Amino acid sequence: MVCLTAYTAPMAEILDEACDLLLVGDSVGMVLHGMPNTVGVTLDMMILHAQAVMRGSTTAMVVVDMPFGSYEGSPEQAYANACRVMKETGAQGIKVESGPTVPDTIAYLTSRGVPVMGHVGLRPQAVLMEGAFKAKGRTELERERVLAEARATADAGAFAVVVEGVAEALAREITASISAPTIGIGASPACDGQILVAEDLLGLFDWSPKFVRRYADLRGDIGRAVKQYADDVRARRFPGEAETYFAKG
Repeated sequence: MVCLTAYTAPMAEILDEACDLLLVGDSVGMVLHGMPNTVGVTLDMMILHAQAVMRGSTTAMVVVDMPFGSYEGSPEQAYANACRVMKETGAQGIKVESGPTVPDTIAYLTSRGVPVMGHVGLRPQAVLMEGAFKAKGRTELERERVLAEARATADAGAFAVVVEGVAEALAREITASISAPTIGIGASPACDGQILVAEDLLGLFDWSPKFVRRYADLRGDIGRAVKQYADDVRARRFPGEAETYFAKG
């Protein structure tokens, strides 16, 4: 499965044809809003960006991240917020990070008609509790915990499970032990698919995770284009602009 993040209508339109799934990730807080992590992302922000993505997407499945604090309190809270996301955006599913208490919520949602994608391994919404973005499964106890969470997530009815930041051996074990397809990010090719932040593979930032191959230098291209534009403005070079404007009436 080919999966990428999308947060805007123009990007969704570009990515749509090549992707099986577009994720409106809460990573939007860091990528577009300059937040230090995803904890500050709100439900209203996710709905706004999901509406934009749905306007640009025509074929890919669109899944929306449930942000921190929108689903952990109770299954009833999660259901109310998930229903709002799906009604107001038209997206085809939601994603939750599968901590110890979340499988029960996934079962509650799926039994009521909400398609749910899970997320195990490195869980970005837990960064304040864990202190940093750290790979998971390095110890035997942690490996068993991640594996158990993946199994519980799939057993609860998740249609797919994102596996983030684990070694290949653990990713392969998770993929072999659950019926739902796995989608890796920093989890080796051992999963059934991969998801990345589109801006990382396009080179929008001067840094990207070590597991990301940069397929373009968008940051450099934008910088060069803006510099050329600035040079043209300062030199009063506007080839054909006035003629084109007035020709259109």
